Amino acid sequence: MSSTSTTPEVSWAQRSSATDPEKNFIYLTIAAPDVPKIDLDLKPTSLTFSGTSQTKETTYHLELEFYAEIDVENSKTHHTSRDVLLVLRKKDLKEEYWPRLVKEQKKLHFLKTDFDKWVDEDEQEGAPVDDLMGGMGGMGGMGGGMPDMGGDGGFGGIDFSKLGGGAGAGGMSDLGNMGGADEEDDDDDMPGLEDDDDADKGDKTEASSGKEKAEDAPAASSKIEEVP
Repeated sequence: MSSTSTTPEVSWAQRSSATDPEKNFIYLTIAAPDVPKIDLDLKPTSLTFSGTSQTKETTYHLELEFYAEIDVENSKTHHTSRDVLLVLRKKDLKEEYWPRLVKEQKKLHFLKTDFDKWVDEDEQEGAPVDDLMGGMGGMGGMGGGMPDMGGDGGFGGIDFSKLGGGAGAGGMSDLGNMGGADEEDDDDDMPGLEDDDDADKGDKTEASSGKEKAEDAPAASSKIEEVP
């Protein structure tokens, strides 16, 4: 079965620092769903990606030449069933943002800003930073091909709601309604407690009345008359 070739959608954001390498990086997300195995070649100045989705009958291919160099050894990646997430550490420590992701100054239809992660350069000091660098697999020594990294392992305690992954807990509130429905059904099946109390009272009244009658009745004689 032949498959069509397409360029995957790529979204990106960045952070910068002149003193802390772990706060000087690029967020990069390659949207390539249902790709069990990928081929990712990451170099200091470029990235090449390819992977085939049998369900969508599509082969994804991407080539990027970065605006500046990255530190391949300290960059991270994670492959999920929906996309490939990368944190690419910038080689040069600078306060200034990269003006763009790629070297060539032209608009690419598949490249978009990741507004879920983006903060302005002058506002990043107070912005929260997800601990992606510590939770993702290393890129060091990859060389060329990249093995299958399916599954969600390796992300530790990352909050996916902040990553735009759509893995939030929406719909969980319905569990409370489910429990309430069961309780209402159980209540309908239970007999009324007031009826039981009335029945008990009636039994006790009859028993008390019978006891009083027994006390009022003359005692039977236990003496046996002698026959002459």
